[in-house]
Amino acid sequence: MEKTAIALERRDGTRTIVRRANRLLTALSPRDFAILEPHLELVDLPRGRVLFEPGDDVVTTYFPCHRTMVSLLIATRDGREVEAATIGREGAVGGIVSEGHKPAYGRAVVQIAGQALAIPTSHLEAAKTGSARFGDLFSRYADALLAQMMQSVACNALHRTEERCCRWLLAAHDRAGDTMIHLTQEALAEMLGVQRTTVTAVTGVLQDRGLIRTHRGRIEVLDRPALERAACECHAAVEAHFVRLLPEVAD
Repeated sequence: MEKTAIALERRDGTRTIVRRANRLLTALSPRDFAILEPHLELVDLPRGRVLFEPGDDVVTTYFPCHRTMVSLLIATRDGREVEAATIGREGAVGGIVSEGHKPAYGRAVVQIAGQALAIPTSHLEAAKTGSARFGDLFSRYADALLAQMMQSVACNALHRTEERCCRWLLAAHDRAGDTMIHLTQEALAEMLGVQRTTVTAVTGVLQDRGLIRTHRGRIEVLDRPALERAACECHAAVEAHFVRLLPEVAD
């Protein structure tokens, strides 16, 4: 797992941000990143923290760092939720392309705790306006995020729970930077929109096959290639599209 510090304090009291903690920030030119750096704030995001609710004005944009993971959820009137997208250190949450009033459509919730770099969305918009290269990068990221959401629609409608579970574990594993995913089965059930008993049964089958090992509050990936074979095609399709759109951001 990457151990690089996110914010460094110099002896003279000034601060520098180590942008390797977030791959989207890493892809910025030094000039464009220098415009953002004074406005970036390192924040701790505990699991369950709601970054915005439907209808909220998205005044802050978050760049998850290291293993931090945020889910974009769609909630129904009866209280049920299903995940539309997963965002980790490859991207950003909130204020990607909009200008002016930015009402959120869904709910953004921290699924795997960690740190993020937060910035007022107004500063991000000003930087995009002032740099065509900066604006192009975020437009391409918005396209990649939309593709993930579209694929999620097809996945939730057409694929079996076991395949969807494997897909989600792969996405979490990509962002965790380690074999261990700090996630409860209850949280996984919420993301998949199914009962916890269903997830318990599915993870039990995957564990019996040697693909994963479950611990209290953690899921360990033992056989990544086998997990990829057990998943639906959705994870590979989204990742391939991401690499085509954002080769400078992909691992």
